Amino acid sequence: MTRRIVVFFLLAMAVSAHAIELKISAAALERTLKQQLFNTPDGRYYLRGDAKSACYVYAENPHVSFKDDRIVVSVHTRSRLGTGFRGACIGVGLTTDADVSMLPEAEGESIGFRDTRIDQLSTNKELSFLLVPFLSHKLPQNMKVNAANLLRDSLTKSGTSTGYLLTLERLKVHSMLIEVGTLVVDVDGALTVK
Repeated sequence: MTRRIVVFFLLAMAVSAHAIELKISAAALERTLKQQLFNTPDGRYYLRGDAKSACYVYAENPHVSFKDDRIVVSVHTRSRLGTGFRGACIGVGLTTDADVSMLPEAEGESIGFRDTRIDQLSTNKELSFLLVPFLSHKLPQNMKVNAANLLRDSLTKSGTSTGYLLTLERLKVHSMLIEVGTLVVDVDGALTVK
């Protein structure tokens, strides 16, 4: 009897309701960023060089938070700028924190970002030259989340866990806003229950 009620409820929801509200935490966006960009064994993203280079620039420890209507990403950067000589870097070592903020933007099935603004940056010109493209383009691009794929992946195990196969037919992200420490995403979608 209980299963029939659940199936009836899911069918009614899939047929009559199109609007869905997804709530995404800052921690979830941070995990996405770490998986897509800071995915080396040491959790770093190298802008120049690599873990074995004498001279290097890398960002690490990304932290995502919300401030007003913006998503803020803070990263810690370390660099050894100069010239490599016999396995050592002859030059200057710099350590700084950088912050970039952006507005969430609906992009079909995806949660994207626009109006990227660098809020804190190094005063070193050479380091800033490397950080600006990373912060304003690469980082927001790698935070992008395809909400439809995320939901489809979650629903793939519905048959074994509930006995009903749930399939996401379509999803369109309409709008997003930051509300009480959460990214609230308004979407329309269609589910099929078999």
